[in-house]
Amino acid sequence: MLSRLKQPFISAIRQSSVPNSSINCLSVLSNNLRHRQNSIFSSSLSEYRSVSTGNSTLCQKTRELKDVFACRCGTFHTRLFRQLTTTGHPVHFSTNIGESPDPKRRKMTSITTVQRGSLNKLDYRIYYRNENGPISPFHDIPLRVAAGTNIFNMVVEVPRWTNAKMEIATKEPLNPIKQDIKKGQLRYVANCFPHHGYIWNYGALPQTWENPNNVDESTNCKGDNDPVDVCEIGGRIQPRGAVVQVKILGCFALIDEGETDWKLLAVDVNDPMADKLNDINDIEKLMPGYLRATVEWFRIYKIPDGKPENQFAFNGEPKNAAFALNVIEETHKFWQELSDKRVNNDGEIALERTTDSNSPFNMNATDAEAIVNGNPEAGPAGPVDPFVDKWHYITVNPNGS
Repeated sequence: MLSRLKQPFISAIRQSSVPNSSINCLSVLSNNLRHRQNSIFSSSLSEYRSVSTGNSTLCQKTRELKDVFACRCGTFHTRLFRQLTTTGHPVHFSTNIGESPDPKRRKMTSITTVQRGSLNKLDYRIYYRNENGPISPFHDIPLRVAAGTNIFNMVVEVPRWTNAKMEIATKEPLNPIKQDIKKGQLRYVANCFPHHGYIWNYGALPQTWENPNNVDESTNCKGDNDPVDVCEIGGRIQPRGAVVQVKILGCFALIDEGETDWKLLAVDVNDPMADKLNDINDIEKLMPGYLRATVEWFRIYKIPDGKPENQFAFNGEPKNAAFALNVIEETHKFWQELSDKRVNNDGEIALERTTDSNSPFNMNATDAEAIVNGNPEAGPAGPVDPFVDKWHYITVNPNGS
């Protein structure tokens, strides 16, 4: 049993040879395994040492580790992966950003993330880079994976099962990911029984913007001044900061404190279920109860903070993929108008970017590097109040009335 479980891990390590700038798998595993008394991966660590002898560059990319562990080690995988994404080292994601609609012919562009500050502290930031220097995940990562397709780039802000309310910092230059703050304190979502943390990989679509000056015709509410949110429902836990290619399945229209807050439902195109998930009805067929749980989660997650239930347009019923694609097109248009100064930037959105020489907000690599380097170096994670793990038992009207 031990050999069968650890062999895929060792095989992946043997096949991996990536630059030193990637995460050093040996050191990360050492930190995670030293005190965990996990015989499977402690044994794997010994074999890792044996296969890496004489090769200082032998390490494992984050996404390879995730894929290896995803179906084999449950809780350990989650804990290890959280460590991997908070080490302060660059985390590499292969991202399809090209012009060919054929997935097999798309150009591969490397996007990396770099941590600044310390997780669970006010100075924590995740910045993005491409091969030329820093970029904005809000403005520089294309909305679509390739022109003429409906496969989209999703920026993962919050991995599934975690509580830290991370988000793209829309008002900071280069828009790093940071933890939301309220009244000077870091925000964590409550665990409303039976849910734990976020129940999907949660993030946003780049180059979209919910215009706070526009009243949506279908909801009669203005936008919330943020990129469009995405709930990725695939089987893998995605790392914080990942750029994932997703297929849109539908959406909900949350009304959050009187503002339209679209919640897109999507699946990683590389997920084993992706071929079978094509529209909103497929979710209920393959994942019974997940849509209902999604509505419940959004309805009640602020109640432990003393707020009332959130409300939904359309009586909480989801809209299909075609409707959701129209939402994306409209919010992309709003982003373009904002970027071109055709609408007022009353929300003080930071519009700096580095890949669009025609934009009045484009900055050079030197200035962009100065922004990143103006933050504290990566440090160890801070402590988290144990109360974050508390269960909250909420009684609500299932109809939301």
